[in-house]
Parts: sequence; C-alpha cells; structure tokens
Amino acid sequence: MARPFAGHEPVTVWLHAGVYYLLEPIRFTAADSGTEKYPVVYAAAPGETPVISGGQKLKLDWKPLRDGIFQAQTTPGLVMDQLFVNGARQPMARYPNYDPNAPIYNGTAADAISPERVARWSDPTGGYIHAMHESLWGDMHWRILGKNADGSLKYEGGWQNNRSSGMHQQFRFVENIREELDAPGEWFHDAKANTLLFIPPAGLDLKTATIEVVGLRNLVEFAGTEAQPVRFVTLRGITFRHAARTFMENREPLLRTDWTIYRGGALLFNGAKDCTISDCDFDQLGGNSIFVNNYNRRLTIRDCLIREGGANGIAFVGDPKAVRSALFNYDQANNFADIDRTPGPKNNNYPADCIVDDCLITRTGRFEKQTAPMEIDMAERITVRHCSIYDVPRAGINIGDGCWGGHVIEFCDVFDTVKETGDHGSFNSWGRDRYWNLRGVPAGELPKLALLDVVQPNILRNNRWRCDHGWDIDLDDGSSHYLIYNNLLLNGGLKFREGFQRTATNNIIVNNSLHLHVWFENSGDVFARNIVMTEYRPIYMTIPKWGAEIDYNLFTGLEADRLKYAAEGCDAHSLAGDPLFVNAAAGDFRVQPSSPVLSLGFVNFPMDQFGVLSPRLKALASTPVIPTFITIHAGTTSATQTVWLGATIRELIGEEYSVVGVRAGSQGILLVNVPVNTAAFADGLRTGDFITRLNGREVKGVDDFLKVIVNSAGQKAELELLRNQQPMVREVNF
Repeated sequence: MARPFAGHEPVTVWLHAGVYYLLEPIRFTAADSGTEKYPVVYAAAPGETPVISGGQKLKLDWKPLRDGIFQAQTTPGLVMDQLFVNGARQPMARYPNYDPNAPIYNGTAADAISPERVARWSDPTGGYIHAMHESLWGDMHWRILGKNADGSLKYEGGWQNNRSSGMHQQFRFVENIREELDAPGEWFHDAKANTLLFIPPAGLDLKTATIEVVGLRNLVEFAGTEAQPVRFVTLRGITFRHAARTFMENREPLLRTDWTIYRGGALLFNGAKDCTISDCDFDQLGGNSIFVNNYNRRLTIRDCLIREGGANGIAFVGDPKAVRSALFNYDQANNFADIDRTPGPKNNNYPADCIVDDCLITRTGRFEKQTAPMEIDMAERITVRHCSIYDVPRAGINIGDGCWGGHVIEFCDVFDTVKETGDHGSFNSWGRDRYWNLRGVPAGELPKLALLDVVQPNILRNNRWRCDHGWDIDLDDGSSHYLIYNNLLLNGGLKFREGFQRTATNNIIVNNSLHLHVWFENSGDVFARNIVMTEYRPIYMTIPKWGAEIDYNLFTGLEADRLKYAAEGCDAHSLAGDPLFVNAAAGDFRVQPSSPVLSLGFVNFPMDQFGVLSPRLKALASTPVIPTFITIHAGTTSATQTVWLGATIRELIGEEYSVVGVRAGSQGILLVNVPVNTAAFADGLRTGDFITRLNGREVKGVDDFLKVIVNSAGQKAELELLRNQQPMVREVNF
C-alpha cells in the first residue's frame, strides 16, 4: 500500500504482468488517500498486463472416470462458484445443456424440474433453479435444499424480482446437478467427496490446462465514509477477473421498481471522492463489475472494457433513507396529506457527480437478467458519455426512479438489447416517485408534485439507440423531467407513459414514431421539430389535449399521418414529405440543405460521434445494423369490437399487453370505452379495465365471454380484472 507517502508526494505503484490471486479483498481506507496535488496511482507497468483475481489456481491430477468424464481430488473445504479452463468460464452440469445459440439462458426446458426429471437425481442439494419472470420482466433464482418425503424438490429463493411471479413455464433450467453432467465443458464439484468432475471439450489437454476456481465476491473495496472518504486514488491498466456469482444475495428491493439489488461488486465503492478507474478490463466476473454504493462523489470510470459479467456492469445506487416518503412495492401508494413535500433528498448518502466516459460494456447479465450495463438508482448528476453498450438481456441503460435527476446520457451507442426479457427498451426508466399514484391530490397539484424528487432534468442527447425487442427509448410509469434531443432512434421508437415535463426535440425516429401511453392531463410534454416516419401510436389517451405542444414535426409518410390526431391539438404546423437524408443506407441521417424539416427548426447533429472513442476500444466495439429507410403506416386496429352493457370491448393487440401489464398473448377482454351513462359504468367498470376471469373461469376472448353471459342472463357474476395493473373484483348484473 502507498500509505507511508500518501498525500505527501505523488506516488505510483507499478504492477507487473502476472495473475495476483487474492485471499481477501484489497481494501483502501481514508489513510490510503492522495491529494489533488499528490495523487496515488496503482498502474500496470508499461507494456504489461497484471490481473487481479478473486480465485485460485488448482494443481490437479486428472484421471478418466467414464463416458468422457475426468475426475480429480480437491482440497477439503474448497468452495467452487465457477470453473475457468485456460481463461474461459465453463458451464456447471445443467439441464438443458448449454447452447451458445439459445436466446434465453443459453437453453431452457419446460420439464427442468418435472417429477420425472427430479426422480433421476439422487441428491440435488446445492443445485440451482433459474427461471424467467412469467411476464419476462426479469428472472428469479432458487437454491435446492434437497428432496421432500414425497420426492418433490425442496428449495428457497425467488426474491430477486420486486414484482415477483411464479416460474415461467418454459424459460427455466437447473444447474449444479451431478446426474446432468453429460456434455463437453460441463463440470460438477462434489464437496463431500472432495472431487471435481469435468468433461473436457475436444482437443483440450488437461495435463497442461490452467484450471482456476472462483471464491471472492469483491476484489477491491474503497472503504471510506462521508466524513473520512478515500480520495485521489487511481487504478489504471489492470484486469479484474474471477469474482463470485451473487444471484442468491440479490434481494434488496429498490423504490417501486421491478428490481432488487445486491450491494457488492468486483470493485465496490463506499465513501470515495475524486477517485478514478482508467483503462481497466473487467472480464467474466460473476456479479456486478463495479458497484458505487451510497455516499460517493466525483468518481471517474474511463476507457474501460466490461464484458461477460454476471450482473450489472456499472451500478450507482444510493440509500433509500435519503428518499422522502419512500415506497418500495409497485402496489403501494402515498396519501397527499401524509407525504413530505420538501424537494430533493433527506441526506447525502447517495452517489453524485460521477462520470462514466468512453467505456465498452457488452454481454453483461450472463447470470442475472434483471440487470443493466448501466444502472442508476437514488443518485444525482451521473454522466454517461461515449459508451458502446450492446448484446445484453435487458435495457442497456436503466434509470430506476426520479431521485434526483441531473443525469446526462450523451454520445452513447446502445443497441442489441432486451434479448431475453420483455416490455423494455434500450433506454428504460421509471418515475414511481412520491407523486405517482398519489391519493387525495387537490386539483392542479400533481404536475408540481412530480418534480419533488426529480428536481433536475435528466438529459438524453446525441445518442444512437436501437432495440429490436421493445422501444428504443422507454420512459415508463411516471418518468418525468426529461430533455431528449439530437438522438437517432433506429427501430423501436420513443415511448412516453404517465409523466410530466418531458421534452423531445430534434430527434430522428427511423421507421417508427412517438408511442403515447396513458398521459396525465396538463403533463407539460413537448414533442416538436422531430422527424417521424409513421403516425403516432396512442394507447389509452383519454385526455382532451395531448401535452403542451406536439407540433413542427416532419412525417416522412402521408399527409394523413400528420392530420390523424389534429383533433387532439397536434401538428397544426407540421409537414409531410421526404426528409432528404444525406445517406441513410450508410447511417448518415443528416438532412440536405433543401430538406423541408429545416424550415420547422430542425438542426443537423453529428452522425459519427456515437460510442467509444479510444482506439483500443473502438477496434473491439460493434455497431448497430442500420435499417433500410421505409415508410410505414400504423393503420387502424383490425380487432373486432363489441358493445356489452354499453361498453365497447375487444381483445388486446400490440403494445396494449405492456400497458395493461400482462405478458404478450395473455387472454382476456379489454374495455376500450365505458361511457358514464352505461350499465357497465354503474357496475363499477371503467375504461381501460382488463377482464381476466368470470366467476373464477379464465376469459379466453370476446366470443368466450359473450357465450358465458348468454348462459347467465339475469344472474349476478363476479369479474376479476386488472385496473392500472392492479387486480380487483367487481360484481355485475347480466
């Protein structure tokens, strides 16, 4: 450590090439700090690559067992979380077998824990069950404790999702089961017998192979406090490898998001200021790569490569005790009379004024799907710039709440996202803050209350986004106070749902449009001087006027697209026509000087500054597929509408599954419109209700629903339904 000289002269500690296996985490305290004038630097020696490892190297005497399986004795007490052979992570014995081309979990099977499968296992204790959420909002994990007397599995877990569900019926798998050891690359460690079993892939020479196992969760800890922080310490040019998986420790709920969190990582920051991580690689780590926990200020993470991580790439997460009138579950709601109406945080115990610059983050979420390469919760003024983020199971960048804004996302390239989950975007956010679903709000107060937490606007500018399994930018439930400009959206469009003070200007939305989901009255939203290529996509827009301004946009389709929502006060000055892109096929969506959109106030922005800049990372980074520029017309729904008790009903289509809060394909009927003077309204039904059951029986669709009604004429019936994604029961008279 640099402690004898720290703060008295500049100190550089050179690390030479080699793998440094840790018995415990490296820990920096305030006593190890430098100063602005005399910083402390731990750096790779010029031209060399030191590796900090949370594992250990094993020397094993391999012997053939049977069926291609080799075995070796291990030392008593050895704990193995992962196995690396010649630097590559190997899969635990699992069912179904690991398939690099399978889109979810690298292979799933509906019968993963079927009675027939479980009967094959003599003692599955220590195994794991992994399953997606029923609505694909993330995943959950269970540790197998053994078998019950009837032969069924005994297990614990499932706490990794803050809007939990049962296991997905199809997307599930098991691992660490001895009887499932049957494919090249798989391994199983029998801790009782101190024996490691392994099926080597073809061509692997076990006699010369490097065998490493993983033990530590955290490799380096910055352990300071607000009063005594770790300051002016830099780590540069170091590779971090071999950190344990943490999916069973991921159980702390965040603020009314879908998420839970584990507060740890290969690099863990607590109470640090003015520290820097530069030119470092984070390779195949089992949990979070970098976790910035609670009070931290002015941290810089620059020129780093993060890949094949088990959970989040970089997470900034503050203390819920800093949040005023905090709630933790989606179903909870505050009362206006009870909330603290003081703007901003209660204390300083959260990350602020940190920068992530010029980083390549790819293939995170290998073990935990409710994660993101960049996760921000209960933090303030986090800047993410010139990052390339792609090939991940869920959103590329996630902001989980409105606490406390001031975040800037700029010049990033985010694509190939939402590959294993559903109902998200390349950028995903929530704003389920103290104002959201607030009860007893006086008229006109809600727009002001929405800014109590997100006191500074979040800015998304000069980015390129592409999501092929959701929206490019998804501002979900209550997301408020956003400035979105100079963004190129390549596929999924822009979604605004239930928020206030969102301004989107000077964006280009390729082959898509603005998705308006359930807006508040007097939202203050602005959508102007954008290029869109289809008509808007409204769902449940029952207010008489949409936002403060939707105008001065260019539609690349028909004049009818511009005029379709004129009754809602939209696009009186907008135009329809050819935008005259410079070279759309090559990804240059700047417009030519004669483009009609320039007369509306649109201004060209650079198309060659997205993503990483450093030559090292640029040589490694991928870029998104540029779509063919086409003109699409959303058209009208083809779903059959029926009138029942004066209400218009039909089945769900398209994005309405997301709005209702059910997985795609869910059965039931949607109440499209329930006028006030109807029998349906008198029975307590409302526009937007989604009926799922009638007298305890699943509703399979309109025809099925009406058939039951005909057979129940003159009777009372019990309807189970979802309203604002909340279950409730209503009694109606047929």
